[in-house]
Formats: sequence, structure tokens, C-alpha cells
Amino acid sequence: MKRILAQTYLSEIQASAITEDVTDKATEEMTSILRRNHKLKDATDTSEGDDDDFNIRSQEELSTMMNSSTDMMTILLGCVAGISLIVGGIGIMNIMYVSVTERTREIGLRMSVGARGVDILNQFLIEAIMLSVTGGIIGVLLGIGASYAVKMFAHWPIYIELWSIIMSFAVCTFTGVFFGWYPAKKAARLDPIEAIRYE
Repeated sequence: MKRILAQTYLSEIQASAITEDVTDKATEEMTSILRRNHKLKDATDTSEGDDDDFNIRSQEELSTMMNSSTDMMTILLGCVAGISLIVGGIGIMNIMYVSVTERTREIGLRMSVGARGVDILNQFLIEAIMLSVTGGIIGVLLGIGASYAVKMFAHWPIYIELWSIIMSFAVCTFTGVFFGWYPAKKAARLDPIEAIRYE
């Protein structure tokens, strides 16, 4: 340390308690020993004591910091996923708008032979859901493939939970319904005569 870092003091000491139950007691003992060796004054009735010129960190504290970092990463990834869902939903809405516009005459023809507005609405909603669920299937397959690739090359342990896959399909279905509703409603409200005349 003197030769490489020009450091003439101990920067770190690692210690372990006898059992996990006495960690707090061990921390208190280390604090009192270090304060005594560093000649720090304790607080009295007439004067304030010196602040510690060292830090003691337990595994519990490090674990709490790690959990806090993990929670922050989860929130960040959730925001990225939310933005991706919105962008994907807008893509579905655009595709459905184009589909409604291109098939206006077909919609008018179906309505003129007896199809109700709810039938047209269901048709386009099912198409929107199929689009989003297909994207969900591709996303799940890519996610599982990427996870196993990380496991194979980086040797990180992975565990894929079934609920996360089910939730992803539920979110895909909801996205399809939410963003496909307005184009489907527009298709269902078309006037059959005007739709048949549409060029």
C-alpha cells in the first residue's frame, strides 16, 4: 500500500461475528475499539463528542443497498417496457386504421348483406388482438432465447417464472383491445351505402 498507493493507513478491515444474531453487538464492540484507538472523545453532559472518522458496514446494510439498486432497475425497466407498449399500441392502431380504410367497401358489402355493427367491431378487435398476441409470442420466444444465451455465455443463473409469461400475454391482449377499439368502432359505425361507394 505504501509503494503502490502511497497510503500509510489501513483502508479496510473485514471482520465476522460469531453468529448472525450477535452482529449488532459485534458492530458496537468494533465501534468502541476503533473510537478508543483513534482517541475520539465521547459525548458528556458539558461537551459534544467527536464524530466517527470511520464507517462500519454490515452485510445487512449492503444487502439493503443492493435491494434498493435492484428496485430502481426494476422501475427503470418497467418504464422502458411501458414506453415500448405505447409505441407498439400506436403501431397496432395505425395498422388497423389502414386496414379499415382499405377494406371500406368490404365492410359496406358485409353490412348490406346483414352483418351488424357489433360483428364488424368483433372482427377488427379480434384482428387487433391477434396482432398483439403474435407480437407477444415472438417477444416471449426472443426473451427466453436471450435468457438462455446469457446463461450459456455469461454463466449467470436464470429462472423464468410461468406467471411472467402469462402476464405478458394478458398485457398483449389488453394492448390489442385498448388500441384496436377506436379503429374497430370507426369501422362498425360506417354507413353501408357510403362504404360501398368508397373508392
